[in-house]
Amino acid sequence: MMSESPHEANQNIDLPASVRNAPDLSEFSTAPAVGETSQSAGDEPTWRFEVESGEDFQKFVQLSSQGAVVFAMYAEHSPASLETVENMEKLVNSAQGNLLLATVDITKQPEIGQAFQIQGVPAAVAVIAGQPAPMFNSQVTLEQLTDVMQQLLQIAAQQQLPGGFEPNVSQEQEKPLPPLHQEAVEAIDRGDFSAAETAYQKALNENPGDTDAKIGLAQVGLLSRVAHLNLQEERERAAENPQDVQASLNVADLDVAGGHVEDAFSRLITLFKAVDAEQKNVVRERLLELFEVVGSHDPRVTKARADLMMALF
Repeated sequence: MMSESPHEANQNIDLPASVRNAPDLSEFSTAPAVGETSQSAGDEPTWRFEVESGEDFQKFVQLSSQGAVVFAMYAEHSPASLETVENMEKLVNSAQGNLLLATVDITKQPEIGQAFQIQGVPAAVAVIAGQPAPMFNSQVTLEQLTDVMQQLLQIAAQQQLPGGFEPNVSQEQEKPLPPLHQEAVEAIDRGDFSAAETAYQKALNENPGDTDAKIGLAQVGLLSRVAHLNLQEERERAAENPQDVQASLNVADLDVAGGHVEDAFSRLITLFKAVDAEQKNVVRERLLELFEVVGSHDPRVTKARADLMMALF
């Protein structure tokens, strides 16, 4: 949960109000449902916006004087967070402009997650009239999402906020993905990770400078590796035998997929220091691959790269 102010170190992200007296929405009620959400069609308007900068963040916080703005944190490598955001978008759209959804990829905007003191994804924080209200920081059901969205509408109504958010018309102008990227996305959607890898690799062969294809290839590799893993079982294996390299690799993969990036990097760097030369190479290769998944400009990657360099000597 959030404390009364964001981390002092976040100079670019300022929450304009403390959370004192803000409603804590992390305990779900049994309020009536927002409404039917399953009929949302692709051609219908959406009130989902992507937060791509600190300026965007401030803009959406200011819009909370008009109604409840929901900041939903996700990561492309976390299927649970992507599913949660999709469900939230349907619910927000069903409110027809009385709610606004601001989505944040925390691998690209980590400072926003830090400002809200988010520990992993999926996670969400509502801002109502400038006051943040924690919603959840774990996977939730559609029923729970519906309940908490209903609470937001009730609180906004009690505060006599007018609502009337304009839908996002810019999404209609988004450029389509390149054919091979689209092929990869469609393969991921149907769970065919091998086909997705093939498509991304072909895109890289055609254009070695295709950064998105390189990141996509790393993310598909992660999804493929964790698809049949059980987190509890892998944690137990790693705890029973800290030198079990494969168990530690599996736990690190699962942690990154769940948004616990720093835990994954710390685990693998500690393991790197403890194993022999041959296994060091295995651990190093996995770390480099996970760096690609998270993003080379992410400050957590920058720190982990420095820690890895120090461990080499």
